[in-house]
Amino acid sequence: MSLRFRLIGLIAIVFVISLVLGGAIVSFIASQSVHTEMSAALQVGQQTIENAVDDLQGARDPQRDLRNLIASFNGNRHLRVSLAGDADAVAAPAKEESPFGDAPAWFSRLISVAPTQEQIDIAIDGRRSGTVVIETDPHNEILEVWEEFCESLTVLALFCGQAILLIYLFTGRALRPLDRMAAALEKVGHGDYGTRITENLGPELSRLRDSFNSMTAQLADMDEGNRALNDQLLTLQEQERRDLARDLHDEVGPFLFAINVDISNIARLLKQERTAEIAAHVQSIGEAVGHMQRQVRNMLGRLRPAGLAEIGLGEAIGNIVEFWRRRHPGIRYQVSIAPECERLGEAADITLYRIVQECVSNAVRHAGPTEISISVRPGPHGLDEVIAEIADDGTGMREAPTKGFGLVGMNERVADVGGRLTLTNRPGGGLSVVAALPCPPRRNSRVAAAQAGVA
Repeated sequence: MSLRFRLIGLIAIVFVISLVLGGAIVSFIASQSVHTEMSAALQVGQQTIENAVDDLQGARDPQRDLRNLIASFNGNRHLRVSLAGDADAVAAPAKEESPFGDAPAWFSRLISVAPTQEQIDIAIDGRRSGTVVIETDPHNEILEVWEEFCESLTVLALFCGQAILLIYLFTGRALRPLDRMAAALEKVGHGDYGTRITENLGPELSRLRDSFNSMTAQLADMDEGNRALNDQLLTLQEQERRDLARDLHDEVGPFLFAINVDISNIARLLKQERTAEIAAHVQSIGEAVGHMQRQVRNMLGRLRPAGLAEIGLGEAIGNIVEFWRRRHPGIRYQVSIAPECERLGEAADITLYRIVQECVSNAVRHAGPTEISISVRPGPHGLDEVIAEIADDGTGMREAPTKGFGLVGMNERVADVGGRLTLTNRPGGGLSVVAALPCPPRRNSRVAAAQAGVA
């Protein structure tokens, strides 16, 4: 059931309850009023009979005058007057009619006013002349109350009908902004985060409008950030593939070619039965295979540090340093890993590893440093937090951190585990990157693959 009809239903219930209570009060008042009216009519009738009897003293025909007295009560609304023993001497009230019909039996029982009777003995000139019977008849009075009740009920029904109609119209108008807000929420549910509600609303709904617009703005920013992150991941994946292809071409391809040449030479020497020369070629093949094994291990370590749980964070970071030391021997590396930070759990270890990997890679490729220092240590309050700091003496940060894909990726990784990342230029030149991670990390809804993915 819609909110509009619920409101109308509640108001209708209030009207019904008010009608029941009002009816109970009116019936009580009406019962008292009819009872008072009947008592008054009976007293007036008694007084009229007594006064008339005094006037009949000394009358020539007392019986005729007595019948005339009874007849004088014709037209009285509430009294039935008769002369005992004389069927012709009866004055009954005329039955009135109402446009709403006779009062139903339940209404008469609700009013509950029973007829009362009084008998007056008549004595004229000292002789008993008969008995006058006066009886109240509440029919006409109850009919009058019934008519008033029906008129009031009709007026109340018309009022309630108009009130409900006005409430229906005005609540529809008042609830129309909620319909538009529901439509806006449906658009947001389909991914349209640019939806805004701009119309002027009352104070009760304006807060809801402002909260809705703030929510959609945040959703739009998050959606834009997710798209940028997705583009970044795709770009980094392609970059990693190019690096792997280059390494395979430069480091593995020549040795495969050399192995092929050695095998051809061995085959040729076997045909020529020059077996003494084969040993040198076999040794060359072994050296080539050993070199390729080392290169493949390095590439696997770059793709995923699968050995973190076995070798520990310190050795994994040492492999990163060794990788770049062979390619840039002029750079000095200082590595300090606290023993208690060796195995912090898969999520924290991978996050720290990737941060170090990205920072060292950025420094070597873009900053031209002569020294890079790597430190992983507990926070100031112990292992409830771990601090990783990577500093170099290169050219420092030249643009906003959000401009570089690598820095965006590090921010995302750190935020994913509930940490914080700060980047500052060092006074003497170079850049310092500090990542503070809670232990154990507080993971959000982002998939774990985002941490274990390529840097």
